[in-house]
Amino acid sequence: MGDHHWIRGDRRHDRDALRDRLGLPPALAVLDAHRRLRGPYTAVGALMRALAPDALDRRPDLGPRHNIEILTTTPELRDAVPPAWTTLEWTAGKGERTRFYSRLHTLNIANGLAEFLRDHLAEAGGGPRTLVVENLHEADPTDQEFVAVLLRRTDLGALTVVAGTGTGPIADPPGEIAISLAPMLEAHAVRHDAPATAPPPLPADPAAAYVAGDCTSDDPRLREAYERLPRAERARLHDARAAGLAAAGEFSLTLGAVPYHAEHGSDPAGAGLRALRAAMDHCRGIGLYQAAADLGLRGRAIVERSADEELWWHFTNATSTTLASLGRAGEAMDIYDEARAATADPIAHMELAYGTAMLYARHYPEPQRDYQRARAWMNMSIAIASLVEDPKRRAFHTVFGHNGLALVETRQKGAAEALRLLEEGMARLDRELAPGEHLLHRAVLRYNRAQVLGMMGRLEESLADYTAVVELDPDFPEHHFNVGNILRRLGREEEAIAAYRRALSLSPPFPEAYYNLGDARLELGDVEGALADFGYAIELDPGHVDARVNRAGLLCDLGDVTGALAEVETGLALAPGNAHLLCLHGRLLAERGEAAAARDALSAALERDARLPEAWALRGQLAYEAGDLPGAVRDLDQAVELSDAPPILFNRGVVYQAAGRYADAAADFEKVLAAGDDEEAAARLDACRRGAAVPST
Repeated sequence: MGDHHWIRGDRRHDRDALRDRLGLPPALAVLDAHRRLRGPYTAVGALMRALAPDALDRRPDLGPRHNIEILTTTPELRDAVPPAWTTLEWTAGKGERTRFYSRLHTLNIANGLAEFLRDHLAEAGGGPRTLVVENLHEADPTDQEFVAVLLRRTDLGALTVVAGTGTGPIADPPGEIAISLAPMLEAHAVRHDAPATAPPPLPADPAAAYVAGDCTSDDPRLREAYERLPRAERARLHDARAAGLAAAGEFSLTLGAVPYHAEHGSDPAGAGLRALRAAMDHCRGIGLYQAAADLGLRGRAIVERSADEELWWHFTNATSTTLASLGRAGEAMDIYDEARAATADPIAHMELAYGTAMLYARHYPEPQRDYQRARAWMNMSIAIASLVEDPKRRAFHTVFGHNGLALVETRQKGAAEALRLLEEGMARLDRELAPGEHLLHRAVLRYNRAQVLGMMGRLEESLADYTAVVELDPDFPEHHFNVGNILRRLGREEEAIAAYRRALSLSPPFPEAYYNLGDARLELGDVEGALADFGYAIELDPGHVDARVNRAGLLCDLGDVTGALAEVETGLALAPGNAHLLCLHGRLLAERGEAAAARDALSAALERDARLPEAWALRGQLAYEAGDLPGAVRDLDQAVELSDAPPILFNRGVVYQAAGRYADAAADFEKVLAAGDDEEAAARLDACRRGAAVPST
């Protein structure tokens, strides 16, 4: 891992001057991340345009493996890699799409890009390189997320990341985020404060230069010259710049500079709104929600309902649902309330009621969720849908509402009622729609039924539904992931591994797939493979506590007490009250001979989860070793109540035997032997039957 640097300074030229004095390794690239240039992935796109031709020439397999990451960040490379969006939602007609990406999608993309960069650098010969990313304080959250991932990953060889920012705080975007840039810089980069230097010479026309740089310059002289121009002259400069950029034919420009100049030009309500809408729709469709929300809010600030009601509703609906997806439910509710007061259109009220129900059922933080209110709003949406004149639209909207109501039922643990609603909806669409109509929503209904059947333990039926959805929509990774989960529950581990591998081949890497792969490999006895998968789940998500628990347990079983203890201590720093980590901590401390500390850790584990047989058994063993036979019996009795695992029964038998309770000890040793051959258990059983204790080993 390289030694990363964080250069802070109010002016870009000051930061550049300091960076030149640091004696860094050769530059891989120097990137400007200012979001005004190309919107989301401004820096990443510049990096990929520079690296991808050589990288794909050296390693052609990187294109198919990372096509989603490449085309999401750098649409100009569409002819260099296979198509990325081939799942059912891309065939849905206008207004029919009902499935969107998770807000974690961009984090997965960032990790996929890190893999691409790692593999390319290794193929290119390795060696120290420097990646400079400037203007990160002005970057879209996608670029900030990418740099944060690079900073925290440990598998990028000798790559040094240099982050350039202003001197103020680096604020997180509003809403729920997966990773924050500022803490990653604090933890992984050496901070440098750039001293002020002499400013560069002014261009002949500073105002024109400011616009030609897409208004990203931090030189106050350029900004002041621009602001002194009459409004009409500023608009003329923006119009000319927008036209020039549009003529360049580079799609990513339409996500940043083009809409910016159009909304500040001479026709913000015409050209501006068209550019903002196109950019918002694209970003929302491929899961770039922070950018979509920003574009939507900017459009809402311009659009007038009285001038174009369809456009007003489009910005209203798209922006509010995007905000909800980001965890900004309060802002979404404000827009819903404003829209309800502004229109009497029944279809709009139907969609507003549905969206409001989803806020209460899914998007508000847990303490603010209210399933009764969600049910009330969903019933309102269904009631309005039942009045739609067109029979096919009436069927679709009504079934769509019942699908939402089924979600509320599952959140309230009403799986049977949810199943009824889903099956009635599926039957109605089959009756009232032609076979090829609303295929995506029909697949969603069947997928949801598979989930509910899985909740109910009806695994074979659930697998049948998931399999049918895979056949209908084979390129959607989540379907394969869920097939793998059901196969694991059915004990079909090898098939589950194949399903997880298929999911990963269709998606940027995501930690849950590697975690589940590790579990499946462990069931098959592949300890090294499981260790690697748990380790990579942690690489993708250092906060994945369950992966740390499993990896630490495996390391402990392999005798690597030091490695296991490091994993447990890292996990406890993330989740101090995790009972499984505390139990493992107790086990490791006991193996190091720290009995008192081990007892404390095990007691803490049991305070948090009294149904951990391992903790009771370990604490009982410590009591036995300390000569406290009554305490050992109490703890081991609790352990056996929770688990009849042979090692626990054997240990209790030893304690019973030491306490002179030979009949009880014999009963435990008999159960151990019933599970398999055990020479020591057989010897102890014989001794107990003769009524004489044998020395413990």
